[in-house]
Amino acid sequence: MNQQLTPNRQRLVRLFEAITPWDEVERTHLSTAVDWVRSDAPIYRTRPPDVPVMHLVSYFVACYEDCQELLLVAHRKSGLWLPSGGHVEPDEDPWDTVLRECVEELHVPARPSAISGDRPLFITATQTVGQGPHTDVSLWYVIRADRERVVSYDDGEFSGIRWVTLADLLDEPIEGLDPQMHRFTHKLLGALTAS
Repeated sequence: MNQQLTPNRQRLVRLFEAITPWDEVERTHLSTAVDWVRSDAPIYRTRPPDVPVMHLVSYFVACYEDCQELLLVAHRKSGLWLPSGGHVEPDEDPWDTVLRECVEELHVPARPSAISGDRPLFITATQTVGQGPHTDVSLWYVIRADRERVVSYDDGEFSGIRWVTLADLLDEPIEGLDPQMHRFTHKLLGALTAS
């Protein structure tokens, strides 16, 4: 382990450690992510889809009407319904990734939510499916979006988009969703109840 962290790695450790884990799974993912950033392992993807085999991603979950509905995208490569997001570029702040990717993917600016502002609400370390399996360490941000403003999307990356209520999302089989989607939804419901 490298005891002298670069300023960027120090910033990431602080960002990660500010997340309060929802459950033991998130606690494990958080611990894995902190240990990974504290090591000398590469953090950023340098060659799609799987180099290095573990790299940093920013998800952003677009919410409408005080988070009564979430926007999901049909991701072409994974074949799953996911939140929007993208790989964090070298030395890029993960919130800046959200700002960049929201314009690229949904053609609207990202606006921080009252739930978590410009900080991640949730963290996961998930093995991907499909060609070139790898582990995405994903920071999940919550942003505000108006349904009527999200009218187009990156159709090279997504085959469709849809808004779904939290209750309907929890009723959907997890096999068609990001494998952490139900857990995120429960954490979001908890945050909404607490606010």
